[in-house]
Amino acid sequence: MDNTKQGRLLEIFFRCMRGEDISVKKLAKEYEVSTKSISRDINDLKAFLVDHRGLVGSTELEYSNQDKCYRLYMDEFLSNRELFSLVKVMIGARAFSKEELLTLINKLKKFTTTEDRPKLDELIRKELFHYVEVKHDCESVQAMLWQLANCIIQEKEITIEYFRMDRAYRTHRIRPASLMFTDYYFYLIAFKVDGDEQETPVYFRVDRIRHITEHRKQSEASEFPVFDEGLLRKRSLFMWPGKLRTIRFEFKGPSVQAVLDKLPTAKVIERKSGGRYVIEAETYGDGIKMWILSQGSWVKVISPREFVDEMKAEITSMNRQYEETVPYV
Repeated sequence: MDNTKQGRLLEIFFRCMRGEDISVKKLAKEYEVSTKSISRDINDLKAFLVDHRGLVGSTELEYSNQDKCYRLYMDEFLSNRELFSLVKVMIGARAFSKEELLTLINKLKKFTTTEDRPKLDELIRKELFHYVEVKHDCESVQAMLWQLANCIIQEKEITIEYFRMDRAYRTHRIRPASLMFTDYYFYLIAFKVDGDEQETPVYFRVDRIRHITEHRKQSEASEFPVFDEGLLRKRSLFMWPGKLRTIRFEFKGPSVQAVLDKLPTAKVIERKSGGRYVIEAETYGDGIKMWILSQGSWVKVISPREFVDEMKAEITSMNRQYEETVPYV
């Protein structure tokens, strides 16, 4: 503990930043000085905050008559409702290990007020207890994300050691281009260095990458295909490989807005009687097929012809499985 005036001021301010309640009597006893000395320190801190608004923003050291202490309030502090929303998203995403999630939450809680923390702890206690993370092949998703992000910034070519969906272990030399998150997983979007499909983006689940080898060669900007990350995100919601196509389907479910929310490129091009809508959307890959099948009889694909034929073949194959004689168990 620093008993010099300057050291004491810095310690008190840091304690305020950590969300500690500041009691004049308690601090006077701790630092073995008079209550007047601590009061002068607090007045000096308040004056500093007023004189440096451009640096600290709307930051104030306020006194609570009820609790007989000072608390620091600042715009940068997360309110209970803001932190609660963020934590709920992180828990629902299930993208991090439980250890990583708890570390993130504990760090975030330090940026909210002490009076908010007990309420937040109670609101998320049961969800954290029952939290089940998505199983990962890499040691740390956060570490892998950060390494990939730096490779993207530095435009490095890399080789990844990767587990495919069927658990086959493969290596790929690629040019990493972007990182995205959707439906529990982080994805790396990249372009192949060799082969015939260097213009087509490929997707890798970050948590399935076991190791990254960074190569000295850097990719020239001219080597990359024309790449719009925002547009790719809108078109590649399902992260399945495949070509870009524009599809149309008829929807007669209870909420057309839910469809428009799910497919960022979707738009209603016709409204029919009986609560039916014709919707058009641009999508990459075959993931859209899985989503349409999940909608059951609410959706009927109407174009392009090849996609209609694909859906018919898939539905026929599904129906054939149920027509087979299977003993009831």
